[in-house]
Amino acid sequence: MPRARTARSARCFPASIRRAFACTHSAGRANWNCGTTFSRASRLPERGKIGVFNRSHYEEVLVVRVHPEFLAAQHLPDIDMKRIWEERFESIRNFKEHLARNGTVIVKFWLNVSRKEQKKRFMSRIEDPDKNWKFRLGDLDDRARWDDFQSTYEAMLRATSRTWAPWYATPADDKPYMRVAVARTLVETLTSMDPKFPAVDAKQRRELQEGRRRLEEE
Repeated sequence: MPRARTARSARCFPASIRRAFACTHSAGRANWNCGTTFSRASRLPERGKIGVFNRSHYEEVLVVRVHPEFLAAQHLPDIDMKRIWEERFESIRNFKEHLARNGTVIVKFWLNVSRKEQKKRFMSRIEDPDKNWKFRLGDLDDRARWDDFQSTYEAMLRATSRTWAPWYATPADDKPYMRVAVARTLVETLTSMDPKFPAVDAKQRRELQEGRRRLEEE
């Protein structure tokens, strides 16, 4: 399956999310200190863990929709172009609802970069040798189709934002503001969950005592 990227996001999300989590941990009572490390997830997190997904299956209703050649390259059987996007939206909604029903709390951030700010960041990547590696000429081809991407983004947000998996559209031209806004939402979400370490029951306490005794007798 082709790996597609959206020019609008300018590939800033991974570093931004890391910094947002740093803000979350420094936000006073939000210092849960549960020993969790954050990295880009390749599978669903275990219960009690936090997973961060960048782009994931939403690419399949964004870039692929603007670039039909990506869809054609997937060689899918019996594609109905009048229904495929709504079918994919439905699949995404159903998957997220299934996760929510089984106890997963889902928070989705849409980092909204303006056309003017995107140009500024692209120019910086061209002019700064340390950022040259970030620049991809194909991003400018996508930039030329800004309106097409705008319509696609709006359709995706409307179709896939639900109470069990809401989208938080966050202005991202000002990175410090964006990180604080994301961190604030994370703090509010985690606070409402009131996460705690598992409680130790009587059986486990007896096992702890037995473990201590056996170790001390060695």
